[in-house]
Amino acid sequence: MSGVENSDPDKSRFSLIEVIESFIEKINNIRITLLGISISGLILAPFAIGMSAYLITHPHFFFILDEYDEFGVFLSISLGIIIVVSLVWFVLGIRQYVILKSWNEKYTRYIRKKEKIDSEISSQFELDDDQNT
Repeated sequence: MSGVENSDPDKSRFSLIEVIESFIEKINNIRITLLGISISGLILAPFAIGMSAYLITHPHFFFILDEYDEFGVFLSISLGIIIVVSLVWFVLGIRQYVILKSWNEKYTRYIRKKEKIDSEISSQFELDDDQNT
């Protein structure tokens, strides 16, 4: 026989539920951080794109490209990279925001259902909330 025997399956089940609920709570806490990152992508990416567009459309931009060959090439490549990365960051920010909004709605429904089931079980077995330890 195995050295690990489970003599109380109800206790094991309760432990598993606690682990799952703890995991869900940690994900919800991480969600707040991810929301901040998503919002920064929604604000800073358009700002970077706007600044790059302003520099590209500035009258002196082509003068710099003509007069300073190496710097002009470096500047053009840098602005191109900034625009591409900012567009990707912006799209990912929108996508992450939508995912987090969906997660928040599902988490809220989960909490409501959990509280409803807990109260139904408590009322069915005439348990007080203070006795649920």
